[in-house]
Amino acid sequence: MGEFTMPSLGADMDEGTLVEWLVEPGAPIRRGDPVAVVETAKSTIEVECFESGTMGRPLVEPGTTVPVGTPLALIETGSGTRGKAGRARKPQKEPQGPPAPERTRPAEPAEPVRAREPVASETPGHGHVEAGPLIRHLAEEGGVDLAALRGSGPGGRVTRADIERAAAAAPTARTPTARTPTARAPRARVTPLARRRAAELGVDLSSVAGTGKDAAIRAEDVSRAASGLAATPSPPPRTTAAVRASRPSEDQASAMRRTIARLMSRANRDVPHYYLSTTVDMAVPMDWLHDRNRRSPMSERLLPAALLLKAAALAAHEVPELNGFWTDDRFTAGEGVHLGVAVSLRGGGLIAPVLRGADTLEVPALMSALKDLVSRARTGRLRGSEVSGATLTVTNLGDQGVETVFGVVHPPQVALVGFGRVVDRPWAVDGLLGVRPVVTVTLSADHRATDGAVGARYLTAVDRLLQNPEKL
Repeated sequence: MGEFTMPSLGADMDEGTLVEWLVEPGAPIRRGDPVAVVETAKSTIEVECFESGTMGRPLVEPGTTVPVGTPLALIETGSGTRGKAGRARKPQKEPQGPPAPERTRPAEPAEPVRAREPVASETPGHGHVEAGPLIRHLAEEGGVDLAALRGSGPGGRVTRADIERAAAAAPTARTPTARTPTARAPRARVTPLARRRAAELGVDLSSVAGTGKDAAIRAEDVSRAASGLAATPSPPPRTTAAVRASRPSEDQASAMRRTIARLMSRANRDVPHYYLSTTVDMAVPMDWLHDRNRRSPMSERLLPAALLLKAAALAAHEVPELNGFWTDDRFTAGEGVHLGVAVSLRGGGLIAPVLRGADTLEVPALMSALKDLVSRARTGRLRGSEVSGATLTVTNLGDQGVETVFGVVHPPQVALVGFGRVVDRPWAVDGLLGVRPVVTVTLSADHRATDGAVGARYLTAVDRLLQNPEKL
């Protein structure tokens, strides 16, 4: 028996809010599957499970804020008969020793079948049907006859997917009954950010088609729907309920600023920074980039950022003293080069999703991964494994017109690399003055872990690598 806990999605995270369960109790899960949606001060993130098994009973209800490390649910592994005091987890599995009557199991309130509850039935065509309280509620909402379903879950258990398929298969066959006053379609999943944006923009979520997993409505779906309403009359003044609904967005933005302020204040107080910079001649890499892009389809063209990030990653592999963490008064080198890439969010603030194994990625693959991460970071679709574990952070403000950026080290990391805009400057080559494209590269580093000589070696490696773009 394992526990699925509130993960730590960064050094600045102390607690998180469980927004939604993505897996029903009793459903099989594999390592890496997204299990829940968690909201932090910075973003809404899908959190993966780190072991395979069967989803057990939830221990925390959606909407609850708990500290990092709090158990959120139980994960049944192996045969499902292990656990505290060796109790069996499923009614259909026999416990060790003489079978116990079902009434001796009152301590398991989240089990799907109860002798005292009408949650199972015998039908001539389908036999025993199992369904938990949430499934019964969804079936009632969607006007689905639960007894007529054959569950696809373990032991014939009816899942949310079964309900949604049944509702979609006969959307017009349902009529209002005494039990279902109105025959409505199953509620679509809506991300918290999408719900807030809908309240702010006055969008009716029932009219929005979701493009996320299992047709979930994302924030961009709401924005698209809102743009289609531009020609309609302005909505009436917001009601008190609408004003309340918009507050979480404002509260989250404030919480993000507070979190960033707390972390950066701690970093400036506790980390003895030193700063270095160098100017790199970009004529060779830019010529190589233009030549490659001329011969490539539009979808495969590269931006200078791809070369800069790859050079930063390879240099970190060469100078591992800057690639790792300062913990317990000593430096620990990172296992691999995992670049945290600072991304500004449209609503304000920033987040640093991780490019794992950046030094091993070919430049086109790194470019593709970067575009994907940035897109999902700005739409609240990152996973837990993509926002933690960075060994070195890179910030690139060149697209904002900034020529030089000195960042603050993100503890427990020991360095941060900054890239500015590629600009044309007078530059002497072999005694001849000309105009060349150049970029300013900076390094902010923790003086406890390294000194200026190590930092200089790192920046020299970045320069050398960029002069050989074909080898990146």
